[in-house]
Amino acid sequence: MAEITEPLLPAKEAPETSKPQEPALDFDPKTMRKTKPGVKRLILTVSVLFSFVLGVPFIYKSVEIYRAPLPFREIESLSAQIDSKPFQFPCRLQAIFIGFDWKSSIATLESSILTQMTKLTSQTPQCGTCSPNHTVSVILKSNSQCLQSRTTSCSPECGAIRSIELDGDDEAVDEALESVLGGCSGSNSGSGGEVYSVVVVNRGEEVRAVVGKYRHAWIVGRVSEAEAVSRAAEIFVKVFVNGGKEEGLIHGEFMPVGADGTVVLSFNLLNADPRDWVYDWDFQSVDETLLAPIIEAMKPVANISVESQVNSNEWHLDTSIAAGGRSKMLHFVIYIPSAKECPLLLQLPDGEISKTNSFISPMWGGVIVWNPQTCRKDSESKRPSRHTISHQDLQKVFEVFMGQFRQLFGFKSDNLYVGASGTSSLLASERGFTVWELDVLSRMHTCFNLHSCATTLGSLSRLVQSLPRMIIMDEIGKQVKYSLEAAKLAQSNASHGIYNASAVSSRQARSLAEDAFFHPSIMSVSYYSFEHCFAVYSPFFLPVSIHVLLAAVREWRRHKQENKKYLAWKTKVVSS
Repeated sequence: MAEITEPLLPAKEAPETSKPQEPALDFDPKTMRKTKPGVKRLILTVSVLFSFVLGVPFIYKSVEIYRAPLPFREIESLSAQIDSKPFQFPCRLQAIFIGFDWKSSIATLESSILTQMTKLTSQTPQCGTCSPNHTVSVILKSNSQCLQSRTTSCSPECGAIRSIELDGDDEAVDEALESVLGGCSGSNSGSGGEVYSVVVVNRGEEVRAVVGKYRHAWIVGRVSEAEAVSRAAEIFVKVFVNGGKEEGLIHGEFMPVGADGTVVLSFNLLNADPRDWVYDWDFQSVDETLLAPIIEAMKPVANISVESQVNSNEWHLDTSIAAGGRSKMLHFVIYIPSAKECPLLLQLPDGEISKTNSFISPMWGGVIVWNPQTCRKDSESKRPSRHTISHQDLQKVFEVFMGQFRQLFGFKSDNLYVGASGTSSLLASERGFTVWELDVLSRMHTCFNLHSCATTLGSLSRLVQSLPRMIIMDEIGKQVKYSLEAAKLAQSNASHGIYNASAVSSRQARSLAEDAFFHPSIMSVSYYSFEHCFAVYSPFFLPVSIHVLLAAVREWRRHKQENKKYLAWKTKVVSS
């Protein structure tokens, strides 16, 4: 039977339980973000920027100019010290009076000499002369007694001076006085400078004054007390201190000495027309006998070298390789005229014929016109006749050359000094310059060299400070340092009256200063200003650097803005 089934009814759905619904938040993606912004992009951008910033010192180091430190303060101190007052030397005078019956005291006599010297000294202090505070000592010798105003280790014995016969031959008297008074010169003179002595003997009638080859002079004749004081003071000031020079002679800044302290003497024999005759010379013998003593005597002032040549074609003087750089060359020319010109005589401005038949050109040298004894050539001979200048004629020629050499250094070529109180004979030295003349040269060149050294170093200091990109090598720094040390040593030696040593040190100071100023690295064009360096490298680095910097700024702003969005969302969530 069939089953009755109930129709299947759909089951009732279970009633859904209601859950609390979260309130809907207003989310604006333009001002908010639900995640924290990352820092990778920012770190990468900042790393690139940092690498550029870190490379700036390396770039600056790669274009850096090396500059050795220079003692600018010491240079300024040296310049100020030398410019503040003229550089002067200590000198001492020793006046010896024999045969006088002085009515005044020895102290009064000493004061009278100092007063007279002050009148003769220039009111404007001259660089290279003796300081105005002269040290004067007086010795009075009479038949009964011997008085001394100052007793020192250099004071001579009165008996030794009295025994010298001052009326004899000048050369013999000069050597005799040197044996007695020479102990007060050189290293034995102490720290007060060289001692210059004037011996005045009151006897006879005719007054005769002689200045010797060393550091003393003597006056013999009937002179009064006032005249004796006047002549002694004049010889000391005008001769021993000033060198017996006259106005218009060559001054220290025009001395023919190179900046490196060297002088090259070039002797030239020029034959005007070799078709007439050709003259030669034995120069080596003259070099050994006449020039060698001069070179030795001038060593404190200059380092002198000698060369010679014979030219028979044209008036052409070859430039010596020894006179390269800053050396000074002096030309001494013997010109032998042609047969048409012979005898060739030089006329002075006053219309008289020159006795030496020569002339000089300051800072260049001198010329002698030498006429052969017979101005006739052998017309039958087709070849030019050859001759050799005799040793006697050559010696006379070189005596004229020596006079020219003395004139180039500012001294007189004759052997007389004419002063206000009388005329004095000047003994000549076989070395070309007497001892007291060498003292004058040493003092004068010390002063000029120190001035030149200070000026050169001052110019170098200003130049270096005005150009920060100038190359300054270590060698330049050493040269400046050694130049300052030599200048200080020259000042110390000069203050102690050591003339030769001060001249040598000052010459070294000037030479080193010139070497530093004209160093090849300074003369290079490799140094330039910082603006030039910036203009060269900015096209390469500036565009990239600007882009990197702007990218870092943009990335920082973006990161800051995104972080602000995240903080805004977080704040809204917390507040709801």
